[in-house]
Amino acid sequence: VQLQASGGGLVQPGGSLTLSCAFSGFTLDDYAIGWFRQAPGKERGLVSCISGSDVDGNTYYVRSVKGRFATSRDNVNNTVYLQMSSLKAEDTARYYCAAGRPHTGESKPVVHTGTCRADFGSWDQGTQVTVSS
Repeated sequence: VQLQASGGGLVQPGGSLTLSCAFSGFTLDDYAIGWFRQAPGKERGLVSCISGSDVDGNTYYVRSVKGRFATSRDNVNNTVYLQMSSLKAEDTARYYCAAGRPHTGESKPVVHTGTCRADFGSWDQGTQVTVSS
């Protein structure tokens, strides 16, 4: 399982940025892809999640990014995207993508607007996003 996030950079408050997560080595249908971020001095936390199931492309967002961030997937090119808009200084962090397996006893990760339930254990190196004027 390999993932690589890219697309980070410096952006002004109110601006937009799109991150990409290229993945390989696994079948997306059996996983969820999560976007996480970690700011200096803070713990890494989940930002968004998308189901890899062919049946649905359900997504989940933490409250602080709802309406501003959107995640999507391109199954042909094995890439997941995180489109970020109306960026704020507090969005500054290193962003990571990760592959999530189903919890024990479940056949698929569970993703909908209220939850992202998966075991994330495969991480990339991350990409830095800095929101500053």
